[in-house]
Amino acid sequence: MLIAFGLILILAIIFGPQYWVTHVLKKYSVQQDHFPGTGGELAEHLIQKHELHGVKVETTKSGDHYDPTDKTVRLTEDKFNGKSLTAITVAAHEVGHAIQHRNGYLPFELRQRVVFVAMAAEKVGALAMIALPLLALVSRSPRLGIIMFIIAIGSMLIGTLVHFITLPVEWDASFKRALPILKQGEYISDREMKHANKILKAAALTYVSGSLASLLNLGRWIAILRR
Repeated sequence: MLIAFGLILILAIIFGPQYWVTHVLKKYSVQQDHFPGTGGELAEHLIQKHELHGVKVETTKSGDHYDPTDKTVRLTEDKFNGKSLTAITVAAHEVGHAIQHRNGYLPFELRQRVVFVAMAAEKVGALAMIALPLLALVSRSPRLGIIMFIIAIGSMLIGTLVHFITLPVEWDASFKRALPILKQGEYISDREMKHANKILKAAALTYVSGSLASLLNLGRWIAILRR
């Protein structure tokens, strides 16, 4: 009974926020004719207004994001060409990341550095977890097993760190960049501001659940590897 409850709790932590985010984004994705432009047009306008030289806007199929390597705000088709509150809010949020990049916002810069390390560590960690049982069986060396254990856990720790660094970066882009921009520029009404706030909180919750899921996964592997 206790195990079943724990399993349900874990599934709720991982999938509950994702379901809520999908619901919120869909709810406010209704097209609104009173918006003067699309999400893509707003992003281009904000880039010019904030003098983000060299930053581009384009469509993507891999999810809304800002790519600091190419200095590009990428929006999915529905956000790029949509005149919905979701499209406008998400566009402002991604431009917020471009502003962080231009201003040298420390958590943003730190996250980018850790991401590159995490990508390499993930590959090494995956290889270590595959090789660990075989090497331990062949060599019968407890020391080798400990080394491989440390490598595998270390790679997952770095991945978990990325999740925790990402949360304040996303929060800043949403509530210290996007919302003030939307309010001061009067791009949306006061009533819509409340809903935009809900959209951004829902998006931030995905990173909270991602951090918790990463911790749970780390704990699971520690328990497995200790056996």
